[in-house]
Amino acid sequence: MSAKKAGWIALLIAVASIAPMLIAQQVQKALTNADVISMVKVGMPTQPILDLIHCRQPAFDLSNKAKVDLYGAGGAERTSDMKQIWDAMMNATIAKETNGRGGEDAGECSQSSPAQGAAAPSASADATASNPAVPTSHWKMPSVAILQGGTPQELPLEKTQLAQTKTKPTSTNSLVGDSAVTQGIQAGVNDVTLSAASHMNNGVGGSAVQQAGGIFSGMLARRQPEVTYVWGVPGPASSNVLQTAMPKFAVNFAKAPGVNPGDFAPAIVKLTPAQNTCRLVGATRGKEDARSHDAADWEIYSSFVEDRVAVNLQKTAAGEYQISPQAALLPGEYAVVLRPISKDKKFSGGDVARAQGDGLIFNAAWSFQVADNAQ
Repeated sequence: MSAKKAGWIALLIAVASIAPMLIAQQVQKALTNADVISMVKVGMPTQPILDLIHCRQPAFDLSNKAKVDLYGAGGAERTSDMKQIWDAMMNATIAKETNGRGGEDAGECSQSSPAQGAAAPSASADATASNPAVPTSHWKMPSVAILQGGTPQELPLEKTQLAQTKTKPTSTNSLVGDSAVTQGIQAGVNDVTLSAASHMNNGVGGSAVQQAGGIFSGMLARRQPEVTYVWGVPGPASSNVLQTAMPKFAVNFAKAPGVNPGDFAPAIVKLTPAQNTCRLVGATRGKEDARSHDAADWEIYSSFVEDRVAVNLQKTAAGEYQISPQAALLPGEYAVVLRPISKDKKFSGGDVARAQGDGLIFNAAWSFQVADNAQ
């Protein structure tokens, strides 16, 4: 037997003996990014890492930098494994927000472990010591409430749909007759939807994520290097009908998962009804496979086409704003959205596709309708 093969066998035996003890101590120590990266670097197989993430209380940093660090630890040959691990870290954090603990079966993990109650060293004590400031924020979904009357009234959070077409956009109006766009957005209503955001939203501020589907491929006549991606809200009209033409909103995304609140600010956009099936939010150009890339290399907003409303914007704290139009809104369809402060900010197409981190923020919309008789 070669020395290299013997070394791998020894490593797997060590992993098999250590993993149960690590699982057993989920109540003693929360799992951090440093722990996960350490396990990746020593070659631990993916499944035991996923088991640990499922069983242990999470204290994960879900920023883009943290994601890059994880993928870098795995290397190019483990990209798909790192995606599974990152998604598990995100879901564990969401489960903690929803249930107050790391996973739905965290107790069962402890009970089924043969090393229950055993004390085991951290997966990476040295790494944790070198990075003591591990974020332990209490994540919350972003929310928007209309400040009208005595009590703020929350608007439901809607996830925009993404369709693609070969038509180059000059305005949202230039896309309303494009069947690839309208059929794509309408079809998304029947797709499997944003499960992570819906789980996370339970019990958070009373707002309801309207599950409208995921990212889906448009109907292209032929493949081409670049296509137009179009964001839209399904349905011909919003159910939130306002009787005021000068609404004022309170926006809070201070604790959105995996987001630096300093990168975004709220905006109001006019929505464009399209063929009585959906309302278009905006559009941009991108590579045909942009949504499958995990690297943050897509400048979505640098040439984004949308109908922005001039607003008065007051920042009350990091990620907290009050926003209102500068002039009375005409009757019609609108939405409060969150947009990057820098036009050059780059997004991961994978995050946009999965609606996580910056992608979750950019896909979020709170639609409303200004009534014909609004004052």
